[in-house]
Amino acid sequence: MTIPGIDTLGESSAARSSRVAKLPAERALQPSQELARMQGWPLLSHVELRAQPASVRSARLHTKSILDGWRLGGLADIAELVVSEIITNAVRASTRIMRQQREPGPTARAQPLRFWLTSDARSVLIQVWDSDHHHPVRKDVGPDAEAGRGLLLVETLSTQWGWYAPDEQGGKIVWAVCA
Repeated sequence: MTIPGIDTLGESSAARSSRVAKLPAERALQPSQELARMQGWPLLSHVELRAQPASVRSARLHTKSILDGWRLGGLADIAELVVSEIITNAVRASTRIMRQQREPGPTARAQPLRFWLTSDARSVLIQVWDSDHHHPVRKDVGPDAEAGRGLLLVETLSTQWGWYAPDEQGGKIVWAVCA
């Protein structure tokens, strides 16, 4: 299903991530039972997005549309904010990788971002894959800081969040649960 106005790399398709994570700031290479259970929830959406700033808006629109379709509109505002922060971080990480690997130019392309929403009709699991292997670090920033609060928002708005490094595809997946 493609939602008008969403800049994806093709048609959306159902997909499942094969690895899951533990708690924040802990590198998880083995699935936790709780996250594996959540990945098996019956409602699932997956899209690939370009690693560019416009994808943040696309991911938010996709989230709102999917959650409305799943009759989880009450979670949409919170989930949209969480998605926005995680996708923004993934775009920044992918852009940094692209700059390190190649000289910028019209042929330089970042790896796509993979974005999953999974639900049991009460909660939603958000997962975003990017090609950067560096794990996310929540910063403690001062009141005058202009940036650096993204993961603090994710931590505050979600019931759980974390990340893991899937062996088979490299990079990392950052995840959060909104309930």
